[in-house]
Amino acid sequence: MPELWAGIDAGKIHHHCVVLDADGKRRLSRRVANDETELLELMADVAELAASNAVTWAIDLNSGGAALLLALLANHNQRLLYIPGRTAYHAAASYRGDGKTDAKDAAIIADQARMRRDLQPLRPSDDISVGLRILTARRTDLICDRTRTINRLRAQILEYFPALERAFDYSASKAALILLTGYQTPGALRRLGQSRLETRLRNRKVRNATAVASAAIEAATAQHTMLPGQRLAADMVSRLAKGVIALNEEIAEIDALIEKRFRQHQHAEIILSLPGFGPLLGAEFLASTGGDMAVFGTADRLAGVAGLAPAPRDSGRVSGNLHRPRRYDRRLLRAFYLSSLASIRWCTASKTYYDRKRAEGKRHTQAVIALARRRLNVLWAMLRDNTQYQAEPSTVAA
Repeated sequence: MPELWAGIDAGKIHHHCVVLDADGKRRLSRRVANDETELLELMADVAELAASNAVTWAIDLNSGGAALLLALLANHNQRLLYIPGRTAYHAAASYRGDGKTDAKDAAIIADQARMRRDLQPLRPSDDISVGLRILTARRTDLICDRTRTINRLRAQILEYFPALERAFDYSASKAALILLTGYQTPGALRRLGQSRLETRLRNRKVRNATAVASAAIEAATAQHTMLPGQRLAADMVSRLAKGVIALNEEIAEIDALIEKRFRQHQHAEIILSLPGFGPLLGAEFLASTGGDMAVFGTADRLAGVAGLAPAPRDSGRVSGNLHRPRRYDRRLLRAFYLSSLASIRWCTASKTYYDRKRAEGKRHTQAVIALARRRLNVLWAMLRDNTQYQAEPSTVAA
């Protein structure tokens, strides 16, 4: 049984460590720089303080500025628990005083680790999973940048050329983006004409050049009024279109890197064998879990982390009131939800289960979530037994 609990309030430049004994008495309180030498000195001092007793460390970050400390603790085989920042924040309300300091936060983290038995242990992820976490996070940023840029592009076109704004779906049409890099105003399109515009689009290797040129010229003939600021707005549209094209290219490069790295993981073929999971969603799963199911202990625990295990909110005579838990990994939930949605189309077992839930009166979203929960159990068993998915009648039994 551990005799000391070391709580770490992690920061970018400094961490604060508070060590408590079994009675909750402070044995050490120190601010240390986020530097290997100082962190090793702290670990040595805590080990000396513990003597022959074990130490349990607890921290409120599992990446970012705490990465160096996490690696050092893992390399020295230290037991480490993760307390999400939100959990520590709400726990602080039960402690005396309204003041907030790094030392108080570290003490709360240590005390929670001392008293609670439901905290998630932290284990080092393998290099591939860490790489996938970095790549998928970057991909998410790029997707958000792309969406924001397209929205700004549409808004800019709408200010001076609304007919062209509604002529194309700029989020799906690469041809429309290429068009905007060269021609953005009604006058320029009319002067060029459909024949020459079509030729220039073909030279840029645009698919459906005829249809694109026709739609653009039709929009240009619908407007002959030049609005104030049109020239500057057109220049901004050209810049934004080039930005979207560049983002599309970078996203494609990231997708290739993700797939290459994902397929190097030992569980890649097992995950891909489950209908609905491709390299991108499989990478999201590995990035969120690290690929080590032993960290979660049971499939039910993984379902709780993924937000697929409903939490009861009963009171008085009200019972059976189930809701999604407040704290869960949204990326993990997204991976299971989207893979389940895809499996309905391609997997007979998933389609049968989904139809059954719909027949029971569940809405579409509820039926997909129920299917995701069932598929989580299947994936858990596959990874546990190191076996690929096999479509059998037993997989769709009630």
